Amino acid sequence: MHVPDGFINAPVSVAAGAVAATAVAVSLRGARRELDERTAPLAGLVAAFIFAVQMLNFPVAAGTSGHLLGGALAAILVGPCTGVLCVSVVLLMQGILFADGGLTALGVNITNMAVVTVVVAYAVFRGLLKVLPAGRRSVTVAAFAGALLSVPGAAVMFTLFYALGGTTDVPIGKVFTAMTGVHVLIGIGEAVITAATVGAVIAVRPDLVHGARGLAVPLKLRVDGRLVDAPAAAAAAAPVPAAARSTRPLWISGLVTALVLAGFVSYYASSSPDGLEKVAADQGIDAKAREHAAAGSPLADYSVKDVSDARLSGGLAGIIGVGGTVLVGTGIFWAVRRRRAEDLTATATAAPSAH
Repeated sequence: MHVPDGFINAPVSVAAGAVAATAVAVSLRGARRELDERTAPLAGLVAAFIFAVQMLNFPVAAGTSGHLLGGALAAILVGPCTGVLCVSVVLLMQGILFADGGLTALGVNITNMAVVTVVVAYAVFRGLLKVLPAGRRSVTVAAFAGALLSVPGAAVMFTLFYALGGTTDVPIGKVFTAMTGVHVLIGIGEAVITAATVGAVIAVRPDLVHGARGLAVPLKLRVDGRLVDAPAAAAAAAPVPAAARSTRPLWISGLVTALVLAGFVSYYASSSPDGLEKVAADQGIDAKAREHAAAGSPLADYSVKDVSDARLSGGLAGIIGVGGTVLVGTGIFWAVRRRRAEDLTATATAAPSAH
């Protein structure tokens, strides 16, 4: 759903940029509460993973494909504010390096794909957790539902932007029907990917999943052949496995997975246009689309310039994208984490001593 330059007029694009900038500023402050020394590097990994999976277009209808938007996944894994920042980093890298998503439309894309998807998905996710039984399965089910609804939510927001500042005269009813119809189908793929990823992380490290915080599994003891809940004292005295203290194994395995997806699996992704591209071509929304300002980038269109082999060119571009995203994302999130530590230190220093 990367909106190119020329779909939305300048005034609405500027307004969307202001909305996106405000959302990012608010998210930077909110992320200070969500990130700690363990989750800051994982947030960078989440951004890189989203970048990688977005390269894997999957077919949803004849001649149409879809890809992960990632807002739901990021919000549930690392928190809603950090989630907005994760997807924003991905969109920035894609727009600047890969000519994917217009630069003048960056505010529109961040609002659609980062802000709206996170808000819708996390609201649905939290609402369902309040009524579902406590447990890991409920977290996965709620993640599925939140992701499913987040994609048509973003499609509705694009329709609103088009109604306010579309550069062509396509009736808004046609745009709404076409966009929501295809993106409901894409939402199913989004939901499957999100639920599978969240479920996999919860299975090995539930303590690192923001949306599963407070989800404690009681220590069990076998008494007379039956499993019973351990007394509080025994549970408190239970040793903590080394794997539960270190995030390195999860970080390494996640990075390797992202590199494999972007560098190798992406070659087999669907080549059909995604939902927005298909709707734009069918309805004439793209009549005034402009060439991307970074169309001459050495990595434009997810290929490395002057590398003739398509498989190698796309794979190298994917690996570079994952590496760049994890470096930029991790740097940003470590800076946010450091700022929080500085704020806490300043508050403690300024607090009057008790006499």
